[in-house]
Amino acid sequence: MSAHASTAPSVYGVMAEFDHPDKLVDAARKASAAGYTRMDCYSPYPVGEAADAMGFPKSEMGSVMFIGGLIGATAGFLMQYLLGAYDYPINVGGRPFFSWPSFVPITFEMMVLTAALSGVFGLFAVCGLPMLYHPVFNVPAFARASGDHFFLCIEAVDPKYDPVATRDFLAGLQPLDVAEVPE
Repeated sequence: MSAHASTAPSVYGVMAEFDHPDKLVDAARKASAAGYTRMDCYSPYPVGEAADAMGFPKSEMGSVMFIGGLIGATAGFLMQYLLGAYDYPINVGGRPFFSWPSFVPITFEMMVLTAALSGVFGLFAVCGLPMLYHPVFNVPAFARASGDHFFLCIEAVDPKYDPVATRDFLAGLQPLDVAEVPE
């Protein structure tokens, strides 16, 4: 065995199953108050209060899309300026080569295109996609996460994680079930 053997835990974490979103939000608040920082909530539809309870920061997607749109608008405007004024100047009706009002539609379209593309690729990067496998799928009850049940998973990489103490903590929140999530 190598001296640099992996110290990764053999389990991903412990997961509690709830039948109502309010119970999930309450459990997330209690887990956050207890000092757990590496956890995630799973639900069949967005539950904004759960993200707030876990202390998620605001998304950085707004700034990613703004910067992408700004780069696209600048590139579109400069492209038209260089083509119209230097590379291929054509005198149309006596207007100047740098006629910026005619550049507005393409500049706007480039802004929208690059903002949308940076949003898509930025979302993939922020969310870690494409993720074709996640350990929570190893729990049979997790199949109900897309239907009618709500799950809170505390990850084993959490500094406060202890297999027994974390399981007892989640069991004290009155879930329907508490399961260990294997890797």
